[in-house]
Amino acid sequence: QVQLVESGGGSVQAGGSLRLSCTVSGDTDYGHCLAWVRQAPGKAREEVAIFDSEGQIRFGDSLKGRFTASQDNANNMLFLQLNNPKPEDTAMYYCAASPFSCSLRVGPPPHISDFTISGQGTQVTVSS
Repeated sequence: QVQLVESGGGSVQAGGSLRLSCTVSGDTDYGHCLAWVRQAPGKAREEVAIFDSEGQIRFGDSLKGRFTASQDNANNMLFLQLNNPKPEDTAMYYCAASPFSCSLRVGPPPHISDFTISGQGTQVTVSS
């Protein structure tokens, strides 16, 4: 099992930037599939970025080219850089983990429903 703690959320104007961080602790040697997901009020959880157990990253379709993500394995941290955010990016952002490892190269691709472990979330509010 892993524990996840997000930080870095806040208010930002459209066109600005914001960096979210996630500290991963617990069973970090296993190679859990990790992700950033978000949920806006009244909407379903949405994939933002998935990190597979080999270090590959996949972005949600609506976010490609706008957000960047990175992983610091030495310090067990994930980062999400929100570049040029829009008001519709306003949501609670969660760092999440699957109980299992995953690969974006081979086998069935990971799905947002796989990520059953999450942190408490960090709110991002984008104003126009």
